[in-house]
Amino acid sequence: MQQLPKTMRAIEVTKPGTPDVLKSAKRPIPRITEDEVLICVHAAGINRPDIMQRSGLYPPPPGITDIPGLEVSGIIVGVGDQVTQWKVGDPVCALVAGGGYAEYVGAPAAQCLPVPKGLSLREAASLPETYFTVWSNIFDRARLIERETILVHGGSSGIGTTAIQLCRAFGNEIFVTAGSDKKCRACEDIGATKAINYNDEDFVERVMALTNNRGVDIILDMVAGEYLQRNLQCLADDGRLVIIAFLGGVKTELNMTDILRRRLTVTGSTLRPRSMSFKANIAESLYQKVWPLLEKKVIKPIIFASFSLEEAARAHQLMESSQHIGKIILDVHSAQ
Repeated sequence: MQQLPKTMRAIEVTKPGTPDVLKSAKRPIPRITEDEVLICVHAAGINRPDIMQRSGLYPPPPGITDIPGLEVSGIIVGVGDQVTQWKVGDPVCALVAGGGYAEYVGAPAAQCLPVPKGLSLREAASLPETYFTVWSNIFDRARLIERETILVHGGSSGIGTTAIQLCRAFGNEIFVTAGSDKKCRACEDIGATKAINYNDEDFVERVMALTNNRGVDIILDMVAGEYLQRNLQCLADDGRLVIIAFLGGVKTELNMTDILRRRLTVTGSTLRPRSMSFKANIAESLYQKVWPLLEKKVIKPIIFASFSLEEAARAHQLMESSQHIGKIILDVHSAQ
């Protein structure tokens, strides 16, 4: 391992609360295990789970650093004894269980991917969390197949813009919801079949009209709460509802009749606590099936804004304002 400083800049959550609880601090450089690599972080992505962690609603799994941040890009500066697929100097992006808001982070070697050809390190930092999440939930858990249709809530989010592009690349019709006409236009510009402004239209009625009263085969939902029953109303027979967040609340009432009568599936997942082997399998699928699409410019990262590491609080404020379309990035070292 090359000579490294003993400490690094990092962002701490000083206490649960609003964005101003994020403060810059000095932390020791992480020590890596035999199956990890140490990454000099050039950029890190901001994601909704970071907001939840800062608010005290999504603590890190046992043994994981309290430094927030679930995705990074950068240059490998150290490799564990059992790592054979990477070497010092390799540019990578990586899914991590925490620690991304820092100058250095340890990452399981199997959760790293090469920076796609033609993409900058800043662009690469926007990929892991959303692409792992979308692939795991839409293509693996919900088993999206050819000619099926899908509805994604939060179409202008990082998850939404990723889902739109991937579903269209694989030949599926995708409908999305968004909170303004501007966001709806942006979603349609990148491939959404139809974007529904949920402030102006009832998404259930609109989806049923767009599908000739059949409904969609899959719904990817990050709202939950009162959306649960409404989602079931616009699922096709044998449809699958996948819940990945609960921005609308964790409790609701549910009429089970539709689930039984129409053989509906309600499921959900969260990626952070899953095993390294589970995430490694997703990484391999992405490398084989999605990375070529990125390199051919069939799909692309969509970055709305970037901030310095010390401006993490401002980045969180922007995400919570929901004014962004696509991803928000922290530039840690000089992102290229």
